[in-house]
Amino acid sequence: MSTRALPNETVELVEHVIAYQGRFRVSRYQLRHGLYQGGQSAILKREVFERGTAAAVLPYDPQRDEVVLIRQFRAGSFAAGRHPWTWEIVAGIIDDGETPEVVVRREAIEEAALDIGEVIPLHDLIVSPGACSEGCMIFLGCADTSRAGGIFGLEAEGENILVKVVPFIEARTMLEHGEIDNAITVIALQWLMLHRDAVRARWS
Repeated sequence: MSTRALPNETVELVEHVIAYQGRFRVSRYQLRHGLYQGGQSAILKREVFERGTAAAVLPYDPQRDEVVLIRQFRAGSFAAGRHPWTWEIVAGIIDDGETPEVVVRREAIEEAALDIGEVIPLHDLIVSPGACSEGCMIFLGCADTSRAGGIFGLEAEGENILVKVVPFIEARTMLEHGEIDNAITVIALQWLMLHRDAVRARWS
């Protein structure tokens, strides 16, 4: 659900061109928008990285009180000067005709060889609105972690994914010590921290 518009939060598109098209797309926009004090802004020129909408799931075993995290190389982290291997949750881009629930179940199998049971929607958010159009729908998924773990991913897509089962208390410690810097994963784990007792009662 989008946030509610306040008075004069309007946009006029002047021009839109595709500046680059590869695996992803970069668009160049010229636009003007309403001002809170009234009137319109000058024409603004903005480049936007367009990646589509993703869906992500944090697999959680309420009986064993464990979550499943994945770790893989990320070019964006490398370009930002960070350690380019990051702890994340399962995620993938939503293709035309797919629902977010279908995507997280498919990606859980591809990335972690894991079947997901009931899912609980957590948040529907935009990742970096200043320069990127990517949104993400985040879920918590019920899973059996007793046999989870290993190395997975699609070789044809250059994926080499480490799958690790992590006790909830350890995941919380990793979060508190800054070992997890992926925003979607931080949000999902913080949600579970707030609602863990209710989730365990629901899935008992």
